[in-house]
Amino acid sequence: MKALVYHGPGRKSWDDVPDPSIQQPTDVIVRIDTTTICGTDLHILKGDVPAVAEGRILGHEGVGTVVETGAAVSTVAIGDRVILSCISACGSCSYCHQGLYAHCLAEEGASGIGWIFGHLIDGTQAELVRVPFADNSVYQVPEGVTDEQAVMLSDILPTGFEIGVRYGRVKPGDVVAVVGAGPVGLAAMMTAGLYGAARVIALDLDHNRLDQALAFGASDTVDSAAEDWVEQVMAMTDGLGVDVAIEAVGVPQTFDACTRIVRPGGTVANVGVHGAPVQLNLQDLWISDIAITMGLVSTSTTPMLLKLVAQQKLHAERFATHHFDLDQILEAYETFGNAADTKALKVVMSRR
Repeated sequence: MKALVYHGPGRKSWDDVPDPSIQQPTDVIVRIDTTTICGTDLHILKGDVPAVAEGRILGHEGVGTVVETGAAVSTVAIGDRVILSCISACGSCSYCHQGLYAHCLAEEGASGIGWIFGHLIDGTQAELVRVPFADNSVYQVPEGVTDEQAVMLSDILPTGFEIGVRYGRVKPGDVVAVVGAGPVGLAAMMTAGLYGAARVIALDLDHNRLDQALAFGASDTVDSAAEDWVEQVMAMTDGLGVDVAIEAVGVPQTFDACTRIVRPGGTVANVGVHGAPVQLNLQDLWISDIAITMGLVSTSTTPMLLKLVAQQKLHAERFATHHFDLDQILEAYETFGNAADTKALKVVMSRR
């Protein structure tokens, strides 16, 4: 089969590799019908995730068709159309029982880490993929939900909701700022309304993304390159600051921006994947009763979000701005990696 293979920082290629096979009775093999690229994949290619070994097939998002099942698989069958979750969950360890699938203790990949696709085992940017713990790690796609809608439930929608909105403790009437209007930031904006946010402020350097944010649930936008960007946010909050500031980029400057605009008693919810240390100005923050949260998505909300997508309550298809054939994946990476010029949000690659 063909797959997108990582060869070290800055190096990748679309290679011929062996087909995957069933290794455990809980596995399935899925033919990838649709996949996409995540900002985390770009972090990997920058060298920000050293656990990713050379030779690894990248990708952790996908929708496909089951073509082979292990003997112990009971919830899906050959021919089923499924969403591959970015998080694998054994379903039986103590963390899985808590719904904290991000820290599944199974030995697949590494005990305590649920994100293994394209990280610790081969991923979804391929023609075929082996999926561990299929009964707990794939979701059947309902009739009427398209591939491009479903693939957004592999990662970005549950990540934006769980780590941004839910961890941020958004409640009815809150003013929420989302720093970074890329796909996961837009997912946080789209789902903040589920918890009753009264106002959602999008901050970004890219004017195109700020314009798009208004279609994803933002009520206001602020150019974070403006000299008075802090003052603009404060003016929208009676000078107090936002109730919840969601960091959705993964660089020190955006985390610092969140700490500057959150009100006393508020929450900074870090969603971005950081590849460098961030300075925490605890000498200023301690007296303001600021809560700081962070985490790796557990995807425990995927079934709920899938119901909302199926009922057209969440318009997941809006993320898909560019479409490619699967064998055009290198071109898709160029498009996604130059989003400021191409205006890409999520690039979708599909099997011919």
